[in-house]
Amino acid sequence: MKVTALIMAGGKGERFWPRSRKKNPKQFLCLTGDGKTMIQQTVERIRPLVELEDIYVATNKDYKQLVKEQLPDLPEENILCEPVGRNTAPCIGLGAVYMRRKYEDAVMLVLPSDHQIKYKGMYLNVLREAIKIAEEGENLVTLGITPNAPETGYGYIKFNPEVVRGRAFAVDKFVEKPNVAKAKEYLESEEYMWNSGMFAWKVSTILKSMEDKLPSIYEGLKKIEDAVGTEDEEAVINGAFEIFPSESIDYGILEKENNIFVLPGTFGWDDVGSWLSLERMKPVNDSGNVVDGNAMTVNVKNCIIEGSDKLIAAIGIHDLIIVDTKDATLICSKDSTADIKKIVENLKICNRDIYL
Repeated sequence: MKVTALIMAGGKGERFWPRSRKKNPKQFLCLTGDGKTMIQQTVERIRPLVELEDIYVATNKDYKQLVKEQLPDLPEENILCEPVGRNTAPCIGLGAVYMRRKYEDAVMLVLPSDHQIKYKGMYLNVLREAIKIAEEGENLVTLGITPNAPETGYGYIKFNPEVVRGRAFAVDKFVEKPNVAKAKEYLESEEYMWNSGMFAWKVSTILKSMEDKLPSIYEGLKKIEDAVGTEDEEAVINGAFEIFPSESIDYGILEKENNIFVLPGTFGWDDVGSWLSLERMKPVNDSGNVVDGNAMTVNVKNCIIEGSDKLIAAIGIHDLIIVDTKDATLICSKDSTADIKKIVENLKICNRDIYL
């Protein structure tokens, strides 16, 4: 069966402000120092499994040109533009109806555009297993990450170790981000994985689930499918997304179905959720610092410093994040990274759009 991929690239990446901006969000930035952006890395990783002509990118309409520039060999018709973000269910449904229109049916990988994978060979092997399970029936497969710490920033998947399909386990339930005590409980039980947000299923399977569990969204998706290739295509997409509810695939589908399997992954996954991720992605010096750009430090420990041409001179500080761009500078304690989004919200409230 044909294997396709939908790469979700519509996020704003606000936790990576001030480098991630409205006109150039995180997925279009090079954060790892290898000269490639996050979305370029995502496409490159799956090329051994998926032909370029079978890769689709769902993004905000404002980012279409960025996608074209960074993925110049991707067919333009494979860039699916959402007029407004409506969470992952409408996004995935949009990709699925375009694929059904072209292939009738296919295995569909769903991948975020802003994750980091350290062990690419192991990752591809897990994807191959996911594809096989998806092909075998009406199975919805999610990739779970074997936890190594009581992480409170991820959702979790509870699996049933007694029900297996190959290396995959049946999913008992999805749970929201826990507090520290609950995360420790999950880790000790050895029956939970982190929810990576990566999936595999047949196009027919996910659309059948949407028709059953999200009928109002499916109705709009069917109108889009019927309009593909016509002069009304863009107008129909705009009209459908205008009335779509904001619905996640986890809440709208996966928490309500019983044919869900989770494959454990130990391939060096990182969701690159905040500036703290750089400590896992870039070299850390003997003082515990990650330094990139024109910087000089004296008695600086456990800091993340990101600059460009302008010299950053840091003295006697520890556990800080400093990010300097042409028009904005962030200085933040490591334990306050979640509040970066509050800065962005305040900029919106104050109509200081030039910094967004």
